[in-house]
Amino acid sequence: MTTMKPSLLLLRLITTLTLTIILANIDGCHCKIVQFIFGDSLSDVGNNRYLTRSLAQASLPWYGIDFGNGLPNGRFTNGRTVSDIIGDATGLPRPPAFLDPSLSEDVILENGVNYASGGGGILNETGGLFIQRFSLNKQIELFQGTQELIKTKIGEESAAKFFQEARYVVALGSNDFINNYLMPVYSDSWNYNDQTFIDYLMETLQGQLKQLHGLGARELMVFGLGPMGCIPLQRVLTTSGDCQDRTNKLALSFNKATSKLVNSLSTQLANANYRFGDAYDVVSDVISNPHKYGFNNSDSPCCSFGRIRPALTCVPASILCKDRSKYVFWDEYHPSDSANELIAKELINKLGFLGDAPTPAPAPTPYVDGDVAPSPDD
Repeated sequence: MTTMKPSLLLLRLITTLTLTIILANIDGCHCKIVQFIFGDSLSDVGNNRYLTRSLAQASLPWYGIDFGNGLPNGRFTNGRTVSDIIGDATGLPRPPAFLDPSLSEDVILENGVNYASGGGGILNETGGLFIQRFSLNKQIELFQGTQELIKTKIGEESAAKFFQEARYVVALGSNDFINNYLMPVYSDSWNYNDQTFIDYLMETLQGQLKQLHGLGARELMVFGLGPMGCIPLQRVLTTSGDCQDRTNKLALSFNKATSKLVNSLSTQLANANYRFGDAYDVVSDVISNPHKYGFNNSDSPCCSFGRIRPALTCVPASILCKDRSKYVFWDEYHPSDSANELIAKELINKLGFLGDAPTPAPAPTPYVDGDVAPSPDD
């Protein structure tokens, strides 16, 4: 019987261990925890930029003036979205837009994906006047395609683990009212009353959230609606300039029903931690008492055509307010970076999110007379 030399034995052990590690990683991946975001213009980070026929666009200056290089980036605000800020606070990477040309399997594994689309809603018919937009059903369909890519990349078992450990945000609903039910050009406005329309939304949303659970979503947050009757667009459509009470009551009814639905699904679905994020009260208080929160204006947009209202989007010819950080609303529809930060902090506090945040994007700086809208040639 021959004995193996110690050096040869050690070499074989090292070789065997190396092969074991290689084989173990052929169908696997040490993946990060990332976010998958489903939403509308409040969460869109660039998908609509690539929907060339869409009328819901944030592709012109002054959008994005306080984000990165100051050029439009697809966000419908001057700076960050609420999802950006919550992700930063919880230490999660900011997911790129699904339609971003640089998106790849490696980028998805490192950062997740944002499917949000300006004009999109819970219902397929919502936002039809914008021509192109991703409804929530379409966003979920795109997510299914993403899953197939990742399964091919890292194998089914590792992909299942990756998607189950990920964080999910669903933030839609305002367009289902403002760009559907409350507009007589849509059939939903005469096929339903306030209560039956809420029921229709909840039935649809329940199916969508269950579908996401079937696709692996275990840690999921659904955002509620703010006082959408107080956005500048709704105010300017009244003779008094006040908030539209019925629209706000619809938002409250939606929030109540959605909270009940989310809590119910969290107990019914296996291993589901579904939570409802409601910032209605604090946003309402900000609008009623702006100075209490450091704002000077809560009823008109920072970016507008002055007395020509409503100007539905912000464009290079628009007039900017003197100090963007003092305005609750950026344009006729959307909050400013400062307001988004306040909303995000409210949700973080209510839901008990913790985490070490990377350095966030710079907050808005006061407008200086003589500024001109940035262009790609600058």
